[in-house]
Amino acid sequence: MKINDTPGHWTLELTMEALDIPPGYIYTAFVFGTLTYVMILFCNILVITTIVFTKSLHSPMFILLLNLPVLDVMGATALLPQLLHSIVSKDRSISYSGCFLQALLIHIYGSGNFLFLTAMAYDRYIAICLPLRYHSLMTSNILTRIIVVVWFGVIFIITVALGTTTEFKLCRNNIVDIFCSNPTLVKLVCEDTSVNKNYGIFTIILVQAGPVIIVTYTYIQILLTCMKNKQPDARGKALQTCGTHLVFFLFFQFICIIALMAHRFERVSPNIRRALGVSVIVFPPVLNPLIYGLNTKELQINMIKIIKRARLTKK
Repeated sequence: MKINDTPGHWTLELTMEALDIPPGYIYTAFVFGTLTYVMILFCNILVITTIVFTKSLHSPMFILLLNLPVLDVMGATALLPQLLHSIVSKDRSISYSGCFLQALLIHIYGSGNFLFLTAMAYDRYIAICLPLRYHSLMTSNILTRIIVVVWFGVIFIITVALGTTTEFKLCRNNIVDIFCSNPTLVKLVCEDTSVNKNYGIFTIILVQAGPVIIVTYTYIQILLTCMKNKQPDARGKALQTCGTHLVFFLFFQFICIIALMAHRFERVSPNIRRALGVSVIVFPPVLNPLIYGLNTKELQINMIKIIKRARLTKK
């Protein structure tokens, strides 16, 4: 066991939990993981490309949606390449700086998703409940401010949360998970980490509880407005669009809460904790483009056009 008695421990070598993959399944796991990563990159980059290069999609709703695949690619890239390398090489070592960067990117991915999903709910609330004021409340300047505030706010909050752990002395070098996160870095510390834990609770309330309150309020208002709408087609379209967003928000919220709680209860099986952690980073990037691509006709049609153009270009 390596012990670091000074706060400057960026070059310290850490060891992650073993993957416990039977020898006969190593290459199967590697191939499956590689295909999953390729699928995540392809689907999310397709969504990004479609929105960027289709002028008809340059509306607030789709510009806000554009941030989700960017975050999904970030989260998957922070985890899967390093994990795939570990599967083949059986090397579970990682530097403290590499661990810190992985944790930073993964937490930005998770927090960013919550806040952009909340911003999208606000956009739908204005579009459906206050349609006459939509263009004055969601101008390009306001939209830019929302995006900038979310990105810089998330980066600042997460950097502070992780930065506090670097000031403590370490007495362990074993990461109790298959990837790095703030809870796993805190568990390396041999000092009182109550400040970090309290800030972590504050962050959870701000990034998860806050969005739940906002999304709950906006969707209650949207539902009430749709019930009053006498046009079945308009009502059905609004409910379909918002339903897709709400399902993904609730799914992401659910798996994140369970994964976070698993770290706070020692009785939870390590295998369950690992599975939950990986599911938070892998499932949303896979499902997100599929859910929005299949249920948002305008996006779906333009995605197909982009694919057809790419095929014609190759020919």
